[in-house]
Amino acid sequence: MICYENFRAVFDTVMALNGFSRFADEDKSRMFYQLTERMLSVNEKMNLTAIKEESAIVLLHYVDSLTAEAFLPQNARIADIGCGAGFPCLPLAICRPDLSILALDSTEKRIQYVKETANLLNCRGLTAVSMRAEEGGKGIYREAFDCCTARAVAALPALSELCLPFVRVGGTFLAMKGRKGEEEAMAAQNAIKRLGGEIAALHPVKLLGGAEEETRYLIEIKKIKATPAEFPRPWGKILKKPL
Repeated sequence: MICYENFRAVFDTVMALNGFSRFADEDKSRMFYQLTERMLSVNEKMNLTAIKEESAIVLLHYVDSLTAEAFLPQNARIADIGCGAGFPCLPLAICRPDLSILALDSTEKRIQYVKETANLLNCRGLTAVSMRAEEGGKGIYREAFDCCTARAVAALPALSELCLPFVRVGGTFLAMKGRKGEEEAMAAQNAIKRLGGEIAALHPVKLLGGAEEETRYLIEIKKIKATPAEFPRPWGKILKKPL
């Protein structure tokens, strides 16, 4: 059982170090505390995270997820592709209740966890659906979103083929990448162009408060024209022959 007072002290410190004090009020602190308790409890039976220390959870899951927040317009419709254990969708749903978020993952157990956790936290703007991204991008969700996020899912050429079909023309795909984000952006330029996008900016981000400074990149990709009808291809073909 986590002590709320201890959690709150850690949470406030790490959020402040990273410029997110506006999301550390009493209500949101309580929600992140509940999220942490539930994640660690469920993690004993289901593999959700290898990160179990409170300050590391706040930094590497919550702060990392919230780095996307500034790029999401008010009242935007968001698709979080390969949401896994709920990142970035759950922190975004807590801090930005104006957003309408679809959390998509192919693993039913994880989607059930995200759905139940969203209900526990009363995050009414978040809907969780178990579906393969390449199916959703060909079907009812095609070009239906203002923004698409993806964190720790796949290499950017393949990830772009999964994500850009969800984004409307004029919208944004925000790829959340690690320290090799610049290299991935270079490698994915051809794929992004063929899928109707272009790289608008590469935003380096430092996560402060851990044992070592963590470097992340937010790759901002604008959708400038409709994705050709043949994309996305089945996942096996995407892996076998990346664009």
